[in-house]
Amino acid sequence: MRRLARLLPLLLPLALLGCSSGAGKPTRATPAQTDELHWFRSSAEYRAVTIQTYRAALAAVEKASAGRAPGSWAVSVDADDTLLDNSLYEKELQEKGLGVTDESWTEFVKRRRRTEVPGARTFLTGVRGLGGRIAVVTNTEESLCADVAANLDALGMPYDLLLCRPEGSDGEKEGRWKSIADGTASKDVGPLEILVWVGDNVQDFPDLAQPLRREGETAYSDFGVRFFALPNPIYGSWEKNPPE
Repeated sequence: MRRLARLLPLLLPLALLGCSSGAGKPTRATPAQTDELHWFRSSAEYRAVTIQTYRAALAAVEKASAGRAPGSWAVSVDADDTLLDNSLYEKELQEKGLGVTDESWTEFVKRRRRTEVPGARTFLTGVRGLGGRIAVVTNTEESLCADVAANLDALGMPYDLLLCRPEGSDGEKEGRWKSIADGTASKDVGPLEILVWVGDNVQDFPDLAQPLRREGETAYSDFGVRFFALPNPIYGSWEKNPPE
């Protein structure tokens, strides 16, 4: 499962069913999306931020890869809500008044119809054009890896490695990044130096976790240089943080 088990805020607003002097029909309630899902799916700002982030990431890749041999380096990119937009899953759950389950998530992924996060494909093709390799490192279960691959292929998103979450793993990605660096991730792809990481969770970046939020600006020095974070107000490791 790509997220913490949780219940979405699924109570739909109830319209007042009063009758006015000129009308005999009650007002009909309409399903509502949570604010975060509404923003994610409907705002110009979300598209602007993801496209802006991917443009900045590609500029960083171009700078970091200068003088390096083609095929000797890579970028690491998450899949869920970094390359592939999962918000339709949330929308369907909210419309039905349901919470997240392994069964509904599996069914959704197996449709292989998720859409592109804005800016993602342009970034990937840009990396390829610079001579880089693309490693998609996702915490989608290994059993669904073929479905992720088919979805990426259907969207024309290039990649060289697709590393899903191994059975029994807690989701940490350090081991998979190490396998990319030492060449054991795939017999067809040699050792690669990862130059840039892109993700929607702080744990999509090496050695980082939510305690980072307590640190000063200097602790974020790799962001905008090697690390590029996309917004995800719907789910993530941040959910365990106490409200402030």
